[in-house]
Amino acid sequence: MQSILENIQSSALAAWMRETNPAMQIVEATHVLAAVLVLGTVLIVDLRLLGLTDSARAATRVGRETLPLTWLAFGVAVVTGALMFTTSALTYFANTAFQLKALALVAAGLNMAVFQLVTARAMAAWDRAEPPRAARIAGLASVLLWAAVVLLGRWIGFTKGYDFTIPPGVELELFG
Repeated sequence: MQSILENIQSSALAAWMRETNPAMQIVEATHVLAAVLVLGTVLIVDLRLLGLTDSARAATRVGRETLPLTWLAFGVAVVTGALMFTTSALTYFANTAFQLKALALVAAGLNMAVFQLVTARAMAAWDRAEPPRAARIAGLASVLLWAAVVLLGRWIGFTKGYDFTIPPGVELELFG
């Protein structure tokens, strides 16, 4: 893994990202905007799943109208995130916030897959009514996981390059 990360970090693309003055700023701003767009469009669907918005509007329609924009924004976020990753692959990979963000992304994807493969199969029965408990749970989990992705993404920016491990022999006493 070390050599793969070193190769990524020493690539021409990574050098371009590090050395071209506006590249990182534009890529990072685009990444943040794409992530917010993902969160916003997912939130629209999740609020419907939670039963907090008008149940007269079909859940299938809400999903159909927002999903293309969600996937487009997600694709942009993945590309821009990968570009930023190249600049300091070793540091990012070892960063706790980055690791937690990756875990939250995987969990959000699994939540969506379970919803689509299990809960959404019966959506016709509740499409214009109160969502069942399983849909509400999926919606709540989605809101929490995507919020975690965004928050952890910001945390990465504030912790990149810092080692917060406690050195051997140092004891911290919080209360006492």
